[in-house]
Amino acid sequence: MRVQVNGVRLFFEIEGTKLRLTENSFVEVPTLVLLHGGPGFDHSVYRPAFSALSDIAQIVYLDHRGNGRSDHGPKDLWNLSQWADDVKAFCDALEIKQPIVYGASFGGMVAMAYATRHPTHPLALALVSTTAQANSHIDAKIAMFSRLGGQEAGELAHRRFVLGDTSPEVMEAWLKIALPLYTQKNLDPGAMGRAVMNREATAWFNRLGGEGRQFDMLAEIPNIQCPTLIFGGQLDPMLPIECQRDIANALDPRILSYREFEDCGHGVIPDVPELAIPLLRDFIKNQSKPTAR
Repeated sequence: MRVQVNGVRLFFEIEGTKLRLTENSFVEVPTLVLLHGGPGFDHSVYRPAFSALSDIAQIVYLDHRGNGRSDHGPKDLWNLSQWADDVKAFCDALEIKQPIVYGASFGGMVAMAYATRHPTHPLALALVSTTAQANSHIDAKIAMFSRLGGQEAGELAHRRFVLGDTSPEVMEAWLKIALPLYTQKNLDPGAMGRAVMNREATAWFNRLGGEGRQFDMLAEIPNIQCPTLIFGGQLDPMLPIECQRDIANALDPRILSYREFEDCGHGVIPDVPELAIPLLRDFIKNQSKPTAR
């Protein structure tokens, strides 16, 4: 399905109803909006794992503009402010009030931009394997790629993150050499085949002078007002655990729930679903009590 939002059509899928039938009434459950990583990928990374939460929440899978099955729109609007405002406008268009917004990796960056620009809109946030600063902990990033993949992976990470090389040659090598190092468990062999990719969005965001190499939201993180869950993997080479610690340290501790996972890489849930999904489930259940309608 697609909906017109801020001049483009955004693709989305919904799993589960908002109103759940009981014997004598309908009960309203929270809506969980999932923001995928990238940029340049789509929502498919979240399926089927997040179906496990559809019994307690309505699940909304969203492709950002310029990503997946959504319209691309002009490149100059491929930026965190626009992606963040798209989340707010998307929810308004679908009459989603007080969503729980989950963002992993790049999706977490969009989620933070959204929550700082629209602090009263979300009911809660879940931030996974993400960062508030483009250039934070680059040495740790390269060191972890080297640790997990040897000299070849470390040199490739240096080319991408220090030299800013997002050429087709480097990005092709990245998919073959670096991407398999993101997680400790083997990636679903069908995942890449299912994904609808726009590599131009990846290159644009991460080019020399691009926002992916310059943004810094850390000073704005204290503006987040809603309960926030943060997950991080201690073996994450893409966004090292230090990045998540920075976000946690910037948040009001009264709204923070934080968990690190050993022997775990990027995205957390692909490596430890048996640990992470129950914690996420509890976080969702704690945010709002079902209401009869």
